[in-house]
Amino acid sequence: MTKQKIAIIIGAGPAGLTAAYELAKRTDIKPIVFESTDAIGGISQTVNYKGNRIDIGGHRFFSKSDEIMEWWNKILPVEKTPESETFLAKYPNSIEVKDVDPEKTDNVMLVRNRLSRIYYGRKFYDYPVSLSWRTIRNLGFWKMVKIGSSYMRARFRKVDEANLEGFYVNRFGRELYNTFFRDYTTKLWGVTPEEIDSSWGAQRIKNLSVASVLLNAIKPKGKVNLLDKSVETSLIEAFLYPKLGPGYLWETVAKKVQEMGGEIHMNSKVQKLHISGDRVIAVDVMHPKTEEAEHIKADYFFSTMPINQLTKSFVGVSVPADVERTAAGLPYRDFITVGILAKDLLIKNTTSQATKNGVIPDNWIYIQEPDVSVCRLQIFNNWSPYMVSNPENTWVGMEYVVSEKDEIWGFSDEEMTKFAIGELSQIDIIDPLQVIDTTVIHIKKAYPAYFGTYNEFSKVKGFVNRFENLYLIGRNGQHRYNNQDHSMLTAIEAVNNIITGREDKENIWSVNVEKGYHETI
Repeated sequence: MTKQKIAIIIGAGPAGLTAAYELAKRTDIKPIVFESTDAIGGISQTVNYKGNRIDIGGHRFFSKSDEIMEWWNKILPVEKTPESETFLAKYPNSIEVKDVDPEKTDNVMLVRNRLSRIYYGRKFYDYPVSLSWRTIRNLGFWKMVKIGSSYMRARFRKVDEANLEGFYVNRFGRELYNTFFRDYTTKLWGVTPEEIDSSWGAQRIKNLSVASVLLNAIKPKGKVNLLDKSVETSLIEAFLYPKLGPGYLWETVAKKVQEMGGEIHMNSKVQKLHISGDRVIAVDVMHPKTEEAEHIKADYFFSTMPINQLTKSFVGVSVPADVERTAAGLPYRDFITVGILAKDLLIKNTTSQATKNGVIPDNWIYIQEPDVSVCRLQIFNNWSPYMVSNPENTWVGMEYVVSEKDEIWGFSDEEMTKFAIGELSQIDIIDPLQVIDTTVIHIKKAYPAYFGTYNEFSKVKGFVNRFENLYLIGRNGQHRYNNQDHSMLTAIEAVNNIITGREDKENIWSVNVEKGYHETI
């Protein structure tokens, strides 16, 4: 009998679990997943705190890839509502249509309205910024004149796009850039836009510009169409969302992988990759409970670990000095979420979108205020009402993008909570007396950054591509700020290569390089 082939997969996030699922479903290769933490889903995990669920970073389930939309909905069916009819009609043969009731099952995707706004100068602005009467009133007539004339100059006098500042200025004009992009981007990345490679903008906002925003503003609004590929992601009006958050979907995928014969090992860190010639032959996995390393041989290897950790893990091959230096210099941003359960907020719902108890209807609120460190708020009630144990309360996620070396990263939970509530009070969003409970979550290396040695990344890519049975997938695996769907597509392409015998990996690396969509954090 032929010995069954094995694939080692490092990481149980969207990319790793997609690879495991595709291998188990489409091949005879057995996937074995090693996850270094105790959580399924990577940054797409859902944290359950006393029945209140936190989506790390927020994940809208919307993709311009038909394959990914079908993939998600084979895992969780879409609730059948008038708003979902357009979606269901597009895929009558590939989606199992069920009249599912969220009150009776957790295995369901909800259809959710999208609303994100900017909070600047203690006022709300549309996100992306639109030329609505509210915007004109908030900014003032002469400020709007300056923004308009600056944009027109940018249309006819382009600046160098070697960095992110040039990318923004060419699409929005310098005045709008200075007002809404410069300071926020600096807060987000810890460096100025002039220090960030323009590749970040090319991947995250691509075709979004003042022109696209204006066209969207005058476009007649009809029925929700989740699959309209002409709409930028930042402009979509609805999206799908698992009833209990993205982590529930990935926990379901993990169970399916195990049911199909795959293995998933938690709290198991891959420490070494053993190389022989141009192939990886084995890994050493540390199991914290036994404090012993296990040497495991396999035929294929998928990595979603940060590249600077990957290159340090190689055994049996000499890593060139310039590759080692470039990998070591690749920067990351870390993530802190402060969950705040409150009886009420100071900011109220003044929109036409009805909400329970008048809760502000936003999914995200981008905090552009320069006098606080918080980057964004999530209102979890609006992602799914089932994310909150008591719908009478408001469940808020405060998002801080920092680095491990920053003082704030070392705050105790008590210090961080006090700091966060103080910031929300300072910008008139919450009364501290309304806070019921809090929790603090730290995520390392949540966002690969496009500065440091990133402009030399091709050296690292060329080196790792030489190992014919090693596939780098996902956000940290490729050091690319992918959305969830693009991370999944890198995994699918890698499995396709194994099935078809394709040796080069450019199809894997080209995911999210093609023209498409994206939106900022």
